[in-house]
Amino acid sequence: MSFSGEVKRELAGRMGKSRHCRIAELAALISFEGKAAVENGRLPYAESENEIPAEKFRLLAEKLFQKDEPGGDLIRDMLEAVKMWDETTGQPADASRADDLLLQKDCCRRAFIRGAFLAGGSISNPNKSYHFEIVCKTEAQAGQLKEVINSFEMDAKIVERKKHFIVYLKEGSQIVDILNIMEAHVALMNLENVRILKEMRNSVNRKVNCETANISKTVNAAVKQIEDIVYIRDTAGLSGLPENLREIAELRLEYPEAPLKELGTYLNPPVGKSGVNHRLRKLSIFADELRGNGTQNTAARSEGRGWEQL
Repeated sequence: MSFSGEVKRELAGRMGKSRHCRIAELAALISFEGKAAVENGRLPYAESENEIPAEKFRLLAEKLFQKDEPGGDLIRDMLEAVKMWDETTGQPADASRADDLLLQKDCCRRAFIRGAFLAGGSISNPNKSYHFEIVCKTEAQAGQLKEVINSFEMDAKIVERKKHFIVYLKEGSQIVDILNIMEAHVALMNLENVRILKEMRNSVNRKVNCETANISKTVNAAVKQIEDIVYIRDTAGLSGLPENLREIAELRLEYPEAPLKELGTYLNPPVGKSGVNHRLRKLSIFADELRGNGTQNTAARSEGRGWEQL
């Protein structure tokens, strides 16, 4: 079963404690069912292929009417309870928007969102993406649902798609919150576990990428330093360098993979990272001059004179 199906299966077994909450959820199921509230004198969901909301509809109808109020016209009693019956015409009223009187309490709004999701909602697999939506038949219905959801300090939005209006949430934290609002606590914990694993994985990847970039930068710098030192050795020789530069040049050739801080510990007396870096920069400048990028004073410096100017 998909994650969306698991959420709906859990919500199908969630029953509001109060009668007014059950009526609010029933109103949502009828309103968002996608067809007229009553067709040919039949109950909504009578021939529905949508098994889970149909099961919840039957359960609510049983709790609200067949046990609590036996007898009478069940269809009329049901539609009167959810305020979708027109007393003037004696016919079902427009069911595309629930009566606001049914949504005065927080618990009723929670139940209404739960019913709307059961009838027309879906939620993506959190391992792939975060997306929660409920399909609405009209813009007015979508506007009401958005207002109800956002009364819980959410940020639901509406988009039009193929003659329908979709109320949706896309942030993982808000989808966690909406599951809590609908009281899908098992699904909430499963989603949180996925979010934690994804965040840990992303954090590890960021650290690995950062360390890889730093290692790459260090390696490239070391390769350039070695190339410069080898060029100086093969062109002018290392023996003519000032002692401090010759010493660091020989250490870099001996320890090509060592970081600057480690190279400094091999000197006597030891030198810090910035001191090592300063000496290697001098060698790089000298190598560039030998290559022809700056020939002035090259001979003098190869004999150890004028290095203080670098």
